[in-house]
Amino acid sequence: MVRHQKIHFIAIGGSIMHSLAIELKRQGVEVSGSDDEIFEPSRSRLATHGLLPKQEGWFPERIHKDLDAVIVGMHAKADNPELQRAQSLGIPVYSFPEFIYRFAEDKQRIVVAGSHGKTTITSMIMHVLKHYGRSFDYVVGAKVEGFDNNIRLSEEAPVIIIEGDEYPAAVFKPEPKFFYYHPHITVISGIAWDHANVYPTEDEYVRQFEKLADLGSVKAGSIVYNKEDARLSSIVEGKERPDVSLIPYQTHPYRVQNGLYELKLPNKSYLAVEVFGKHNMANIAAAKAVCMRIGITEDMFYEAIRSFKGAQRRLQLISESPAISVFSDFAHAPSKVKASIGALKERNPERRLLACLELHTYSSLNRNFLPQYKDSMKAADLRAVYFNPAKLLQKGLPTLHADDIRNAFNDPELQVFDNSHQMQEFIEKQVEPGMNVLLMSSGNFDNLDLQAVGQKLCINS
Repeated sequence: MVRHQKIHFIAIGGSIMHSLAIELKRQGVEVSGSDDEIFEPSRSRLATHGLLPKQEGWFPERIHKDLDAVIVGMHAKADNPELQRAQSLGIPVYSFPEFIYRFAEDKQRIVVAGSHGKTTITSMIMHVLKHYGRSFDYVVGAKVEGFDNNIRLSEEAPVIIIEGDEYPAAVFKPEPKFFYYHPHITVISGIAWDHANVYPTEDEYVRQFEKLADLGSVKAGSIVYNKEDARLSSIVEGKERPDVSLIPYQTHPYRVQNGLYELKLPNKSYLAVEVFGKHNMANIAAAKAVCMRIGITEDMFYEAIRSFKGAQRRLQLISESPAISVFSDFAHAPSKVKASIGALKERNPERRLLACLELHTYSSLNRNFLPQYKDSMKAADLRAVYFNPAKLLQKGLPTLHADDIRNAFNDPELQVFDNSHQMQEFIEKQVEPGMNVLLMSSGNFDNLDLQAVGQKLCINS
């Protein structure tokens, strides 16, 4: 399909863009790229594969008529000189999702969308298909055990599993990425307002999923949706698409025994699984519904899912001692924060929970969005929030004070820090035997080594 082509990446350092660059090079594509800033782990991975630009910045002279295509990341602005030159030369320019669709146009496309659970559901489907040696391609937003890259593209695989998010595709394609994949099977896990920088109101955000439910699927496609989300159910079931099959799912029946989660099977027996939390039992139900549409039987699904350990930074156990356990989680939106805290309290009700959250995204630092966090951390015994005031300046947002955050969270006992090392000192003082510690962020608490923090807590407890 693309072997021997020459493709240039504008904003090659992005978390998913660099993975695509690596995969295309593996496919025999001559890859080049530029970016004005590249962070880890993208930097090291690009260097390992000989794709790290020698100099950061934008260089229009790298754009020439011999290029077969240019792929543009969301980070690139409309006035990017490389983008402008590519457009002036008439070189085909693609956003990330447009290129994936172009590559996978002749494959069965399964797209996992929704405000939460996308990565985990996608990973579960991947795990099950790999367990049975099925040939498939994939695009996923996190590192998954057993897979060496976030993207696999091939000529032979008949199906592709795509994590499809609602963030804009590119500066010149402002619609959500998931619109460009034209799925045969669409999964929608739920709707909870996010990305306030793009969708300033909840109504605007919800409207994207209304469009997905109405127009997203190809003819005679299927929509797998979370029946327990009343708003989502109303949207999906209210659409007049007689050609589209509606497949509702709900949280898989389960029980918790001594901290272990066990699925209740149709024959009334129980099956222990590695993941935990009610939200993951719902994710399992979604993955099962998809797998059963593509040739995996119910018994086959259960046999495979028992060994699924979860995606990286999704309630990931990073350090453990007989006395305490430390978890890292990607949770940043209110619904995710509440679900992750609830999962640990349900798993270990006898343990006290110290939960720490970094406000890192535009939405989480936005005064208008902050009240969405009301009571989201209340189930934890000790609660702390960290934010970096410099991020507010970078994002053009007004100053936040500790009381602003406490009021938004409806939590006068909430500890608020604007120095990550002070937050670490607080954690170290509060930790005691018989406790779980949960560190939640889509960032990294301003370069705190969470693995080292966890190990130190376990050694000292």
